[in-house]
Amino acid sequence: MDAITLNGAAGFRTFLCNRNAFAGKHGGRSSYFELNCKTFHDQKSSPRKLLHVNAWLRGSRPVVVSCMSDSSEIQRALIDGEDGNPSKITEVPEIHKDELLATQMALSDAQSQEEVIEKERDIMLEKLARAEAKQQEYHASIIHEKELAVAELEAAKDIFHKKVQESVEEKFHLESKLILAKQDAVQLAVQVEKLAEMAFQQATSHILEDAQMRVTAAETSAAEAAYQIEEQIRSATEGTISSIVDQSKSAIAKALAAAEAVGDHTKKVVTTYADDLNLIDEIASIKNQNIKLQKTVTDLESQLLVSNNEINKLKLELEQTRQQATAYELHTRDAEKELLEFQESSRKATHQMEEEVKTWLNKMKKDAAERKKAASKSFKVEVETIKAAIEAAKETAHSKDEAYLRRCAALQRSLKASESASKMWRQRAEIAEASLLNRVPLGEQDENATYVVNGGRIDLLMDDDSQKLKLLSDGPRREIPEWMARRISSVCPKFPPMKTKLSKDKFSKFKYLKLPKPEEVWSIANEKSKDVSTLVEQVIEKEVIEKKRKALERALHRKTIQWQRTLEETKLEPGTGTGREIVFQGFNWESWRRQWYLDLAPKAADLSRSGMTAIWFPPPTESVAPQGYMPSDLYNLNSAYGSEEELKYCIQEMRNQELLTLGDVVLNHRCAHKQSPNGVWNIYGGKLAWGPEAIVCDDPNFQGRGNPSSGDIFHAAPNIDHSQDFVRGDIKGWLNWLRNDIGFDGWRLDFVRGFSGEYVKEYIEASQPAFAIGEYWDSLAYEGGNLCYNQDAHRQRIINWINATGGTSSAFDVTTKGILHSALHNQYWRLIDPQGKPTGVMGWWPSRAVTFLENHDTGSTQGHWPFPRDKLMQGYAYILTHPGTPVVFYDHFYDFGIRDIITELIEARRRAGIHCRSPLKIFHANNDGYVAKIGETLVMKLGHLDWNPSKEVHLDGSWQKFVDKGSDYQVWLRQ
Repeated sequence: MDAITLNGAAGFRTFLCNRNAFAGKHGGRSSYFELNCKTFHDQKSSPRKLLHVNAWLRGSRPVVVSCMSDSSEIQRALIDGEDGNPSKITEVPEIHKDELLATQMALSDAQSQEEVIEKERDIMLEKLARAEAKQQEYHASIIHEKELAVAELEAAKDIFHKKVQESVEEKFHLESKLILAKQDAVQLAVQVEKLAEMAFQQATSHILEDAQMRVTAAETSAAEAAYQIEEQIRSATEGTISSIVDQSKSAIAKALAAAEAVGDHTKKVVTTYADDLNLIDEIASIKNQNIKLQKTVTDLESQLLVSNNEINKLKLELEQTRQQATAYELHTRDAEKELLEFQESSRKATHQMEEEVKTWLNKMKKDAAERKKAASKSFKVEVETIKAAIEAAKETAHSKDEAYLRRCAALQRSLKASESASKMWRQRAEIAEASLLNRVPLGEQDENATYVVNGGRIDLLMDDDSQKLKLLSDGPRREIPEWMARRISSVCPKFPPMKTKLSKDKFSKFKYLKLPKPEEVWSIANEKSKDVSTLVEQVIEKEVIEKKRKALERALHRKTIQWQRTLEETKLEPGTGTGREIVFQGFNWESWRRQWYLDLAPKAADLSRSGMTAIWFPPPTESVAPQGYMPSDLYNLNSAYGSEEELKYCIQEMRNQELLTLGDVVLNHRCAHKQSPNGVWNIYGGKLAWGPEAIVCDDPNFQGRGNPSSGDIFHAAPNIDHSQDFVRGDIKGWLNWLRNDIGFDGWRLDFVRGFSGEYVKEYIEASQPAFAIGEYWDSLAYEGGNLCYNQDAHRQRIINWINATGGTSSAFDVTTKGILHSALHNQYWRLIDPQGKPTGVMGWWPSRAVTFLENHDTGSTQGHWPFPRDKLMQGYAYILTHPGTPVVFYDHFYDFGIRDIITELIEARRRAGIHCRSPLKIFHANNDGYVAKIGETLVMKLGHLDWNPSKEVHLDGSWQKFVDKGSDYQVWLRQ
């Protein structure tokens, strides 16, 4: 309040300004005010003069100004003092006493009124201060309650969202439990089927009852789990929704009550101010405060509206959750229906399976009984035949021994007769010499005369060395290979020439003696050599008999073991052998520089002991290139590796050790023998004399007149047109010749990308190999110089070729080789695909995957795409423990110093019973390492991953470490 105006009885206008009022309005700072008094009329006196007063006030200082109409000067009185007493009074002359008394009276009245007003003002200021303090408190409390309400709403929202998320997570968890329960039920059903198969095999009925009990238990457990899941979902959703609604209602009610209390309080304050204060400025200020309070109330209302909207949103969300809950209920009902249907179908299936199992069991019993009878009969017959053969062999051996003794006696008699005959011939020779020399004594003959007896051969025939030469030249009475005969003939000296004409004999220095005929002498010599050869033949026959005995014993042993073999150990499908093959590539790129067949044959026993089952031979045909991959005459097997006889000898040595032999056959192309009139090499010679009609027409270099190629073109030689009937017929005949006459058991097919797999199927069905491998070499996928993770397209192309052959042939797993190049450098995650399987052909068709690390193209002196040498041990640990058919390279086994490691891994594979179809489960595949379980009894680890099967819960049994190579690889076998 700036100024207070009062009207006195004496006509004075008194203006009062107090410092406290200014302090309440202006924050305690001093200010000035200006009073303007204009002319006014009093009730008793005339109009007075205009009074203009400018007064500066400091502290609590009243100013009294009076103006009269009679005076000409302005009278001013200033009263200063801290206690309200006047310290200095300025009197103005020409003032009457009455007027002075009146002014004094008015002044005293004014002072008394001023005191009353000051007291009232102080009271009002105290009330105002209290009201302002209360207002600030109420405002602070409102703001605090608002913040609390907002915080509670936000907390309620967070709790609601959390509970909704928890309910959703619980829902998903329960759904996952339902799915897991279904999966468990399905797995139990699968287990039931497996148990049924076991029952089918073991011919027992209690396993079926146990399986039925497990199925019913699984069904009840699944139903109980579904019911519990539904109840948990309902209870969780209802509890969360009710708690959220209650919390939101309580928070809203608290906020509304606080707002109402604040409004009531503001109304009371306004009424008290209206009653107590009649001043305009105070009312205006209170109105302003009311406006502010109204703004706050409107803000609170807007917040309430927002909260109401949020509550509506929450209600909508609750309705949505209820709808979702109903949908989940429907889903659960559908799941229950599906479970019921599945139970019914499983019951029907089990019933059908029981009936089928019973029928099959009866059939199996009958078949087994018949087979047992037939097998026992055949086995008895075979045993009897073997016993008879053994007895016959014993009898023949006894007779041979007796004949040997008789021949020895005859030999002694013949030796005595020959000695007597030789004495007689010597006497006759001496007599003839004496008659020729006219009884000239010995020692006095002509030194220039040379006497020839039977062409000069009598001494050689009668000498002991001549018999040795006879044995070396003729040998024992059995067929000798040509290559051995050539060597023996190169060692044996030739006889001197024989003179037949008498004219030459008469005029030459040689003197002819009339001695017994050569036939007689040769009869004695032949008789002697025959006896000696008989001795040698007896020794050889004894060795043959011993070999036959051992072969009969092995056959008897195989027959007894054959009944104990499982179905997996027999031949499963064409093109895979027994499923337990381990192939050894028996050559490299430089093997042609030596007589390779003669070098490889002595290694047969060593390879068999090391665990190899099949030997991959180099291309056997005559070839333009010495390595054999540019064949010309297919029936000419005299190659840079050796002759045809040496090849047969090497194959026979492998067969003696029960090793399969795989021939490397090149069917895509063939080099011609002659040029056409156009100067193009497209005329073939040899047994298969083809012409340009046997060459594909789209080969740009050799002017073929056949049909277009069914594959890629090999540009170094003419590509054969396999669509021609005569070509296929000739190739079938050649393959059967290699199988039957030469002795190969299977094929390694070179460059099969050049022709369709349908022709391969026809060739395999015609030649019936025990094992076949196709070389489908294709490039992997790279991006920015790095190997791509996804190689499905690459392995799909290999599998497409295998499908084209009808599954009759395997193929090299080039995909696995390429992935191992990068995976073994701390990128083991490349060894598992998104489906949890291996990333090569092994992961999709393991029985047709032939895994390898190196061959004659990638290793040796060629070095195309060589395998990292420091990772060879890990690579062999991977392929020798995993399904598929592994291949061991010659250089690695004999030249790289890792032979013991390879044999140790082959032994682990043999002990675990791993074959080409063994089941595989990958546990870990990351940057640290790779862990997998193969079959039921082997676990292997690559890398420096800290892992042990004994610490794993899901691995039953006791595991013993079989191979430990530290951070390279480790292999465990279950005891």
